Amino acid sequence: MPLKAVTLTHVRYQKGDQLGHFLAWVSLIPVFISLGGFTCHFLFRRELQGMFFALGLIISQFINEFVKSSFQQARPETCIMLEMCDSHGWPSSHSQYMFFFGIYFTLLTYQGIGLSSEKQKWIVACIPWPVALLTMYSRVYLGYHTVAQVFAGAALGFFLGVAWFRIVNTFLICYFPAIEESAFGRMFYIKDSSHIPNVMKFEYDNARAARKQLCQEKSS
Repeated sequence: MPLKAVTLTHVRYQKGDQLGHFLAWVSLIPVFISLGGFTCHFLFRRELQGMFFALGLIISQFINEFVKSSFQQARPETCIMLEMCDSHGWPSSHSQYMFFFGIYFTLLTYQGIGLSSEKQKWIVACIPWPVALLTMYSRVYLGYHTVAQVFAGAALGFFLGVAWFRIVNTFLICYFPAIEESAFGRMFYIKDSSHIPNVMKFEYDNARAARKQLCQEKSS
């Protein structure tokens, strides 16, 4: 019976190719975001906006698998060397993931995450896009996808990111207070800070106030 690899971190590149080695790591960025970024967010922040962000990415990946199985477009001929010919290539899930992440992150930044000036928002909103473009390029360079497949993934990810952001912040956000006040929300300290204009300043001021109060209690 032929063996099949777990492709989550199974990225190959030509031995001795330094650019390929670098791009192989770039290709793993969606894994780092999922397992590192969102896990840390749940452990230390537990914001509903972040949780629904992660949920949207999961839904996007299920849609990607559905589209791939429906169209069943083959990967490029290099799939033989990469041992990836048993999976479909259109659209690229890596590109879809990163463009969903990029546009959702950008829209969330402009909605307000504690950045006071337009210049700060513009700088922060630009952070994911070079990485998203590098991820697209890495999938073509390493031979996992054609140019058309990564552009299809990018377009689908962009569309789904915008759509999910509108759904969350137009329809689902009205349920956030109920989730906060639910037994689940209270047990795990789930919160929503999207109604606070400057979350960073709010948390900074409250942390300082709590520390001052603690010092006063100890000295009294």
